[in-house]
Amino acid sequence: MHSTPAKAAADDPLAPAGRRSGRQRAGAALGFSLALAALAAAVVASLAIGARSIPPTEVIEALLGRGSQDVVGIVGELRVSRTVMGVTCGAALGVAGALMQAVTRNPIADPGILGVNAGAALGVVLGASVTGGLGLASTVWFALVGAGVASAIILLLSASRMAAASPVRLTLAGVALAAVLSGFSQALVVLDESVLESYRFWQVGSLTARPVDQVTGVIPLIIAGAAISLLLLRGLDALALGDDSATSLGVKPGRVRIWSLVAVALLAGTATALAGPIGFIGLIVPHVARGIVGPGLRRIVPLSIVLAPALLLFSDVLGRVIGGGAEIPAGVVTAFIGAPLLIALLVTRRRVVVA
Repeated sequence: MHSTPAKAAADDPLAPAGRRSGRQRAGAALGFSLALAALAAAVVASLAIGARSIPPTEVIEALLGRGSQDVVGIVGELRVSRTVMGVTCGAALGVAGALMQAVTRNPIADPGILGVNAGAALGVVLGASVTGGLGLASTVWFALVGAGVASAIILLLSASRMAAASPVRLTLAGVALAAVLSGFSQALVVLDESVLESYRFWQVGSLTARPVDQVTGVIPLIIAGAAISLLLLRGLDALALGDDSATSLGVKPGRVRIWSLVAVALLAGTATALAGPIGFIGLIVPHVARGIVGPGLRRIVPLSIVLAPALLLFSDVLGRVIGGGAEIPAGVVTAFIGAPLLIALLVTRRRVVVA
């Protein structure tokens, strides 16, 4: 059987770059379209499914301010708030995870695993102790500082000879940092009972913590972090080739790393101040995106912006369904999903190193 020229070119790894890039663009476009469809489905599910399921037609009427007052209250106030929270925090954590994996050259990096979320959480607790509550306006700046300090520590560790030689060592160092920071947070909460009740539910990661007006008030911080990230993509792709190669391409590695730190602090810090320290979103999503569109960050990050909210919203919906009347917070569900994946990644990479 004779193959057609098109099929032969598709099967040939030495086919002209134009043909390969055309196939890559087509695959990326298809992947992005499917991700948008998944996000749309997640938004509809978040608005319609819960302890009381509501038909899509009634959801639309409630969003327009019509229908029964009960449905308007459930959809227009409670579920819209947590849906906006899911989209906002999911996008922030997905981009932050992709950035951390790129700048540390560690495929198992994640704001939760490496302690950035724990640093932001410690900042929130410090802010709550100082101001007397977990109000977003009074804690978000503390969270940004805490995330920035933790990001700087991880960046320094990733550049050290000990951690740079092994992603597993950097991950263990990050887990240790997260444990230390979480211990400080717990100590402060125990000493200040005024924030204990609010902190108890917030600390596991939940999309019910903030009304929609508070979320929209800090969206500019997440937009700023995402914009910085998009501007860094070319430099981060160059860093993957090594500092010397990046410098020869006109990229300044130190500047790229510093701005990456700023972006991660803005994204992870704001998301943690909003919803609590939700883990594993930043670990899972970049790997899924990389499997769909390849290794280039200029495709991974835009796809992560869409995929991460979809995963977080589906986790939140799953927590509502399996919890029955008592909801399981989204952060618990993402931990159940992400922990086995982390173990699989660690085992896989260890086998590769041994081999």
